[in-house]
Amino acid sequence: MPHPLDSFFAPASIALIGASRDHEKIPGRLLAMLRRNEYAGKIYPVNPNYAEIDGLTCYKSIAEIDAPIDLAVIIIPARAVLPALEQCAAAGVKNAVIISSGFAEEGGDSAAMQDEIAALAKRTGMRISGPNAEGFFSQVQRVAATFSPAVDVKPGVAPLIATTRRIGIVAQSGGIGFAYYHRARALGIAVSYVVSAGNESDLGAGEFLDYMVQDASTDVILLFIEGIRDVDKFLAAARRAAEVKKPVIVTKVGRSGAGERAAASHTASMAGWSAAYDAVFAKYGFIISNDLDEALTIAALLASNPLPKGDRVAVVTASGGAGIWGADAVALQGLQVPELSEQVQAEIGKLMPSYGTARNPIDVTAQGVTSGGLQKSVDLLTVSDEVDAILVVLSLSSEVRKPFKEADLTPVLTAHHKPVAFYSYTVPSDFARRELAKSGVVVLSGLTHVGVAMRQIVDYAKFSLPKPADEARLPARDLSAHLKSPVLSEADSKALLRAAGIALPDEVLVKEKSELDAAVAGVGFPLVMKVQSPDIAHKSEVGGVRVNITTKGEVFLAFEALLNNARKHRPEAAIQGVLLGPMAKRGVEIIVGTMTDGTLGSMVMVGLGGITTELFRDVVYRPAPVGAEEAGAMLKALKAAPLLNGFRGAARADVAALAQLIADISVLAARHAKEIAQIELNPVLVHPEGQGVTIADALVVGRK
Repeated sequence: MPHPLDSFFAPASIALIGASRDHEKIPGRLLAMLRRNEYAGKIYPVNPNYAEIDGLTCYKSIAEIDAPIDLAVIIIPARAVLPALEQCAAAGVKNAVIISSGFAEEGGDSAAMQDEIAALAKRTGMRISGPNAEGFFSQVQRVAATFSPAVDVKPGVAPLIATTRRIGIVAQSGGIGFAYYHRARALGIAVSYVVSAGNESDLGAGEFLDYMVQDASTDVILLFIEGIRDVDKFLAAARRAAEVKKPVIVTKVGRSGAGERAAASHTASMAGWSAAYDAVFAKYGFIISNDLDEALTIAALLASNPLPKGDRVAVVTASGGAGIWGADAVALQGLQVPELSEQVQAEIGKLMPSYGTARNPIDVTAQGVTSGGLQKSVDLLTVSDEVDAILVVLSLSSEVRKPFKEADLTPVLTAHHKPVAFYSYTVPSDFARRELAKSGVVVLSGLTHVGVAMRQIVDYAKFSLPKPADEARLPARDLSAHLKSPVLSEADSKALLRAAGIALPDEVLVKEKSELDAAVAGVGFPLVMKVQSPDIAHKSEVGGVRVNITTKGEVFLAFEALLNNARKHRPEAAIQGVLLGPMAKRGVEIIVGTMTDGTLGSMVMVGLGGITTELFRDVVYRPAPVGAEEAGAMLKALKAAPLLNGFRGAARADVAALAQLIADISVLAARHAKEIAQIELNPVLVHPEGQGVTIADALVVGRK
């Protein structure tokens, strides 16, 4: 099926509005880039100051062209852009890229001009990229609608191409987007598209991502984002990428904002600036990379290899020290470097001199390279069921010698039995890169990046899209009566949760000392007493909690002490009374919470709970709602997961009950996102398997 952006990325005709004869300036470079990259469609320069440019008729306005235009590239002063767009719309132009700057990035009236561009796109149906964009490059269709020097063509220099599979690049920074392209080209990774989103007045990163996901010529996607504007389109595209198993490598910048979230709960205060983005990336299996070279290394492995079936790596080298270093690099990422069986060692041992080693890492020695032992070892390992991936570590600095013959290496790699990564510990020569590229090899030269990339593709191979939440499990109810003030006390929070269908222990709120006898009779010993105020979120910090009370005398003393402590530490707080509840059985302390991200909406969080929650910050976030299966995966991702699985002889905790609680709370938060800003259950006591969970404390924050 055709995509609405096909005419954007593969235009049959392009108008250059603001074209120039001066190739040293951006308007002139645009025409030069299109021609040097051999764009096959029609080009129409538009500039009232010229009759012709570089042999092409130059038009005074778009209206004069009198031919269908798929794409207008606009590079004129900001004040002239909107009138030019109106003329484009009137002439039936389908798409526009605005290179011109001086819009929302400047604020004030300039931001208002950008708003008018967005309104024009909505009104006319013309799709607009930018303003303040660096344009795009469609490598397959040879459309260089950009001034970036990265797409310049050097006469007589054949491009280095090692992969048949292509990467598509979507970047909210033109400079970084074309930097990805520039480095990919140097490595020999084929590219389908690189597009810079600019200020996203109309077309945004989400819609460009959607295009790459459905595009048959794009096999791996590289994404560089600062923040998502077209959230719904982005999330829909992310889901589609997960469904069709098309890898997305994402770099999210802006992770170090100088400030703190205003938050009543631990859940939100621990979130950090990118927690919601990371939660979305994790849900849809995106591969996060915070380094440009690392991202390209991951892309190189994905574009040139099948996915691994497990995490066992064989390291093959001609240098003992380099091989050990390679083994360390993958082992430090948690991958296995298993000792090979005696049978496999014996087979490999025949291929090398006696001073080599076949254990893993496998050192065939320099002599083994020249005698063909290196190639034969790789042959043998690619069909062995003892390893899932191979790392070849060698020196590729020579301008004349090559360690593999194309005729021998190509069939082994194109059989796609398992991934084979090639790392050179010397600076690889152009000769080596080009010779190995003939067999589909991308030569890598950053060992730490290679280790990370191998870990990432192992993890990606295991990823599957989690089942959706069972929202029908939790009945839909009107909770407005419980949300009369923004921040609720524990008692009011628990009343709301009970009304929503969440199971909690029976408790009694006591306002007067005279009510204590009846409350104790209802609750029974041992019991817990906690002062209640919507103004005191963390009661233990003001001496507002007493636990394991076993006599009536203790009850009466605790009642007075709790009220006195609260009045002493927080004299301005509105005190509701003291909550009496049964002392819960022991269990693993877990925090379950929700928060609302301003861009990406409701998030659910789980982590190690209790008073040390913020000390250890062992937490995992996901977009809400989640199903019980996804909640279980969140629990497995915690560093504290062993505590739930019978750590040091303890009974296994009721993980199934905890996962279901997380799922139910996430459904509640997503369903009532307009009314509830945060929920926090801390601690949730997780009892031994089959004995369920107890919500010991709860905090709900409504929307102000």
